[in-house]
Amino acid sequence: MKKFLSLSMAAVMALSLAACGGSGNDASTSANTSSSATTEGAATSEITGIAQVCDVGTIDDESFNQGCWTAVEAYGEANGINVEYYLPPSDDANDEDRQTLIRNAVNDGANTVVCVGFLYGPSLAWAATEYPDVHFIAVDITQGDIGTETIPENVYCITYKEEQAGYLAGYAAVKDGFTEMGFLGGMAVPAVIRFGYGFVQGADAAAQELNTPINIKYWYGGAFAGDANITAKMESWYSAGTEVVFACGGGIYTSAIEAAVKYDGKVIGVDVDQNYIGVRDVEDGKYSYNPFLTSAMKGLSEGVTDALEHVAAGTWDTIAGTNGVYGLEEGDYVGLPTAEDSWNFSTFTVEEYEAVVEKIRSGEIVVDNSSDDATKPTTSDMTTVDYQV
Repeated sequence: MKKFLSLSMAAVMALSLAACGGSGNDASTSANTSSSATTEGAATSEITGIAQVCDVGTIDDESFNQGCWTAVEAYGEANGINVEYYLPPSDDANDEDRQTLIRNAVNDGANTVVCVGFLYGPSLAWAATEYPDVHFIAVDITQGDIGTETIPENVYCITYKEEQAGYLAGYAAVKDGFTEMGFLGGMAVPAVIRFGYGFVQGADAAAQELNTPINIKYWYGGAFAGDANITAKMESWYSAGTEVVFACGGGIYTSAIEAAVKYDGKVIGVDVDQNYIGVRDVEDGKYSYNPFLTSAMKGLSEGVTDALEHVAAGTWDTIAGTNGVYGLEEGDYVGLPTAEDSWNFSTFTVEEYEAVVEKIRSGEIVVDNSSDDATKPTTSDMTTVDYQV
């Protein structure tokens, strides 16, 4: 497998250091990865300003929001375009608050708005009509979230096959010898559910191959940031023998790390390669070791950048009103970082990882992409999952 994600994400996160959740995959189109379109019509599609509007969390969450923002920021810097970001007044923001953020962005000069998070669905239904000349790039948002019969022509939805990245993380962890595991989700939103269910499926597949029983604790913290209560929950897991926790949901990883370092535990990051966080903290003397085992990534930068290039090239009509679904069949859009500095497994090898990737890509392994929290993934007798409330 190419090191596409690991290298590009490393570059994106390096930019962020220097500068500073969607419904089920019910899309009708696969990822449009072309960037070679002609520039015909570019004058009428010129980007005058780019804004990113967020649903919850902070712009420096070192995960979902920041992964999108660094792509926007890098594109603006490379092309001399003004970029701004807009945050909701609180994590309890409503549709009216999100509409206000979009309105402010357009009033400030943005004619291309990147909306991140499925909560923007209803607001996009309003904005697409209110601002017909604005291009909306909707990350982790589908037609079902928007609630219209079809995706508006000035909207391009981007979703990912998070279940594939989660599968690879769970599979790799068990093959590396971990048997006591945990999944910490921010909230039970579709993208997080797919990550978690994929994680369970991958871990179970490896357990069957090794004929080794494994246990997985599974819990949603109810937030996309860490706090004292979530940290206490994680401490109870690690102190009781949990070896590695997949922390999936923006800044919630901070609670997992805080607990992990007390018990020599490990953490699996999400969305981007978060290994640098552990390395940075080791260098600062905060932690005695790097707690990150790996990260289940999705190509936030690639998806956003691809859409921006279509706007700038005047080829928006090739993706207008569609949903690009980014996964392994479409390219290296999800996966684990394979760069040497981020490969922290003891026995599981890059070659073994690439073999599993190719099986998913070819269809030999099919990962269930359910995002229904009420329908749990099927597992073998080798795997016990404790779904906690």
